[in-house]
Amino acid sequence: MQLKTPEQSKTIMTDLVLPSETNPLNNLFGGELLARMDRAASIAARRHSRRIVVTASVNHVEFTRSVPVGSVVTVEAKVSRAFRSSMEIYLDVWIEDRESGLKTKANEAIYTFVAVDETGRPVEVPEITPETDLEKERFKGALRRKQLSLVLAGKMKPADATELKALFI
Repeated sequence: MQLKTPEQSKTIMTDLVLPSETNPLNNLFGGELLARMDRAASIAARRHSRRIVVTASVNHVEFTRSVPVGSVVTVEAKVSRAFRSSMEIYLDVWIEDRESGLKTKANEAIYTFVAVDETGRPVEVPEITPETDLEKERFKGALRRKQLSLVLAGKMKPADATELKALFI
């Protein structure tokens, strides 16, 4: 399989926050933002794998800023690392100031998707070659995050989590 870069999977979705999508404080519902992130991550995973993809997990979500009604919100998604059939997708969410146009990071998240065939069986995906410093940092961290997830789920023994052990020893 041909190596790919995170940039090849880059997905940018921009939309307006409407009143029907907000809570009583006139901020975007968290679930609405999660759905937008899931769609962007799905597109990024599909671009990388060129296969049907399914959400395997939402590994991390950080709501740093509220997203007010009327805001222009942009979700950026890229595959940060590919394993055998799974892909970690890193997402950054930006809100744009209505008057100045300045973008502020409002949220970030990490999703995991699995590429499958038409019967739902996992299939192999291409490897990733990170290019930028940020891509390299996210790539390196992805293995630690995967091992931590496997240990917490009881699917890996802590003694076998080489990347995690390296942090503490």
